[in-house]
Amino acid sequence: MVDGGGEPESSDSLRTFGAVLQALREHQGLSREEFGDLVGFSKHTVASVELGRRMPDLVLVERGEEATGNTGALRKSFPKLARQPGLAAWFRQWAGLEATAITLYTYECRLIPGLLQTEAYARQLFVDELPPLDDEQIEAQWTARAERQRLLRERPNTAYSFIIEEHLLLRRTGGTETTRALIDHLLEVSELRNVEIQVMPLVCESHAGLHGPMQLLETPQNRWFAYMEAPESGQLISDPKVISVLQSRYARMRSQALTIRDSASLLRRMRGEL
Repeated sequence: MVDGGGEPESSDSLRTFGAVLQALREHQGLSREEFGDLVGFSKHTVASVELGRRMPDLVLVERGEEATGNTGALRKSFPKLARQPGLAAWFRQWAGLEATAITLYTYECRLIPGLLQTEAYARQLFVDELPPLDDEQIEAQWTARAERQRLLRERPNTAYSFIIEEHLLLRRTGGTETTRALIDHLLEVSELRNVEIQVMPLVCESHAGLHGPMQLLETPQNRWFAYMEAPESGQLISDPKVISVLQSRYARMRSQALTIRDSASLLRRMRGEL
């Protein structure tokens, strides 16, 4: 059986999706427990989705289609779900997968990944947004990001790997104090048994990540997905051939980046130089 993380704030789209799922399930004459057995989720998870309290997992949607006659209603409505305020529309589907992943790989060359950001660093990014955000929007952005960050500690059996570029810290986004606190935070998080942080050095003659940032994750069903983001858009990838290429690139980058121990040493040295 599969059970994901916490429940997101409800929305009209979540409640509508849940009502459609319930109607299709009942039309097939299935109890929540029977439906849960067919799709690999507990009856409590099914109930949360039907009541609009939980973002459905992509696997539940796909298996739910099969269990309810392949009407297409679940697949078509899933991309339109609003999970919670503060998450970009194009990111919501990935966020749903992220919440239950058993493996998550992240490479970033533009900014510190959201799961690793401090509040001060994140707020500086929000302040720099164009068009400008108002105070309410900034609060919603930070609330959503802080909620996502709970995954690192609340899912100790999920393996998290991060590769970040050295120059992201040399930029000193938010100022010296913000950067110092950010490095302290990275060092603290890197001590978690389920988190690995590697730094790609500024001078690197061979670099497999020049195509840009990427994320890869493995679901509890051992299915892999990838996500690549551009300004104002994001692409969720499920094609095994494309994912295989991205996995190869990520594996190469892990060998090119500093080791976990050397990365921590570099972070401590950079902090001392601030």
